[in-house]
Amino acid sequence: MLTVVLMHSPFLGPSSMRPLADELGSDGVAVLLVDLQMTINEAPVHQRLIGAFSDALEDSGVGGPLVLVGHSGAGPLLPCFADALEVEVAGLVFLDSDLPTPGRSWRETVDPALVNKVKASVRDGKLPRWDRWFDSDPLKLVPAGLREEMRDEAPEVPWEFLKETRPSVEWSGACGYVQLSPFYDAAAAEATELGWPVERLESHHLAAATSPSAVAAALKAVISKL
Repeated sequence: MLTVVLMHSPFLGPSSMRPLADELGSDGVAVLLVDLQMTINEAPVHQRLIGAFSDALEDSGVGGPLVLVGHSGAGPLLPCFADALEVEVAGLVFLDSDLPTPGRSWRETVDPALVNKVKASVRDGKLPRWDRWFDSDPLKLVPAGLREEMRDEAPEVPWEFLKETRPSVEWSGACGYVQLSPFYDAAAAEATELGWPVERLESHHLAAATSPSAVAAALKAVISKL
């Protein structure tokens, strides 16, 4: 039986993906939501993330085949997560995220203005919580109770994480893309050019938390085409 494994952004916590996990589960989909929070507080973050993910899958007892789904900052790491597993991975789905950039760091792949803004906010080697990176609070779209849980979970990630080179792991298997927000127009267009199944929602980056039924439908549509 195929199991969908959900990974939250390194800059958020598992509550950002829990409504989506619950929706998939209620639809009869076998789903596992991985909690990666405690691996993000110290460098080297990539190495710690990949190790914790592998341990979490082993501890869960879930067997293959798996479809790995990475939201936001977890997306570019999906090939690394797949490579770390001993069980079959049937495909990767990028959920409103950049595509993999092996051998390049985050700060090499985003707008330099954002890099400079984020760097200027670093204190004691740590980034502010993700919701403080922007002029307008991105969590304001989330219902109050869940919003506070997501805010409490958001870690202060080491600045070194954004400077670390992403592991050079290639993936030749099936891939798909689900776009939630206009910010990822280019990534979704690239996925389309690569011939991947792509679903687009006219929503926002945190739609997995606020519109889980729509995101679940789009995700299932993509998975069915892998």
